[in-house]
Amino acid sequence: MAMASVIEQCQVAPPPGGAAELTLPLTYFDHMWLAFGRNRRILFYKLPISKPDFVQTIIPSLKHSLSLTLKHYTPLAGNIACPLNSCGYPELRYVTGDSVFVTFFETDMDNFNYLIGNHPRNAKDFYPFIPQLAEPKDAPGVQLAPVLAIKVTLFPNLGISVGFSNHHAACDGNTIVRFTRAWALLNKFGGDEQYLENEFVPFYDRSIIKDPHEQGTAIWDVMKNAKVEMRDIIVTPLDKVRRTFIIGREDITKLKNLILSRQPSLTHVTSFTITCAYVWTCLIKSEVVIGEEIDENVMEFFGCAADCRARLNPPLPPSYFGNCLVGYNAKARHVDLVGKEGFTIAVKLIGESIQKRMKDEEWILNGNWFKELYTVDMKRCLSIVGSPKFDLYATDFGWGRPEKVESVSIDSGEGVSISLSKSKDSDGDLEVGLSLSKTRMNAFVAIFTHGLSFL
Repeated sequence: MAMASVIEQCQVAPPPGGAAELTLPLTYFDHMWLAFGRNRRILFYKLPISKPDFVQTIIPSLKHSLSLTLKHYTPLAGNIACPLNSCGYPELRYVTGDSVFVTFFETDMDNFNYLIGNHPRNAKDFYPFIPQLAEPKDAPGVQLAPVLAIKVTLFPNLGISVGFSNHHAACDGNTIVRFTRAWALLNKFGGDEQYLENEFVPFYDRSIIKDPHEQGTAIWDVMKNAKVEMRDIIVTPLDKVRRTFIIGREDITKLKNLILSRQPSLTHVTSFTITCAYVWTCLIKSEVVIGEEIDENVMEFFGCAADCRARLNPPLPPSYFGNCLVGYNAKARHVDLVGKEGFTIAVKLIGESIQKRMKDEEWILNGNWFKELYTVDMKRCLSIVGSPKFDLYATDFGWGRPEKVESVSIDSGEGVSISLSKSKDSDGDLEVGLSLSKTRMNAFVAIFTHGLSFL
């Protein structure tokens, strides 16, 4: 277990007088995330820095730039206010005095280079570097749950990790990535806000989200009966390994050509559908290889959340603060996905589900996207965390690009989750993160590499 010592624990708030109080009602895009865990990710930076330098230069600079960033992203310093009785309605609330809990840490583990590799690493080894959100507090009529916590760890003379835990009901990946990039920019340029381009300044007007079918009320009614857990409970996986796979642009092109040679009429054959379909079929085959007995007629599910800011009418600006995701699902019989045509079937189904829903605003407005989630067997589902559209590898605090980005969230949940992002090194390559038991990971690696070697 990593031995570590706390250098400093502090509350970082927006600058005094720099931020107005703000209350945002949760929308029907936010409610469902009350039931899910927290988003957790770690950015690792190579930086041969000593503890005195870390304490004297890095810590004060990060605190100052974070405070300035929170001036723009005030809700992240605030809380989700969840009503204690059934007649209230949840909201995101920032009041003067709210702040983000930040821990600065030093570890004596010299496992930095191990953690940033792509090879199999024990999932539990990452947990010393993620923060836990503070306990919820009771206030009149509501419970207040913090939205964000940050943990910055020094690996002396090797590097720094910046770990985030955030409540998904407050905002989606789009917003958190913009916040992270904004903080890094302000840190890199000494707090000079002229470097904060418009794309990093959040848009807060929620009145432009239409709700003709009153799905906000309907989804909240479902959620409040589900007994939402407001505490941040971290469960460390003891038996999982995580591994990173790079799917190169050349492999993606070859897989596309393979699919189109088999089914020239397929329309939605993108890097995303190809990568997801390939991982999905390899994953299902890996379960068979390790001797799991699975009924051939059991349904297998694939799920991903798509940003629909641009799909609403009127569209929301890309910098809209909050959640604006709907789920797409594909399903197929187990026997069809493990068969010879499994990969082709998977590409077709994922592509069709995206294409069918992409232009369908009514399906979003009438809440059918939410009802569809209840038909998914989460134990038999592969879901996607992150997106190739987010470029966390561009997050430069002044120490260069991250050496590695890890989504710790993929360890949890009933089914299997993969993280998907742009690759660090090469445009067009995709980086896939996966967390599985050791035996299943070995089987997956064999099937995954075998399939690519035949292209």
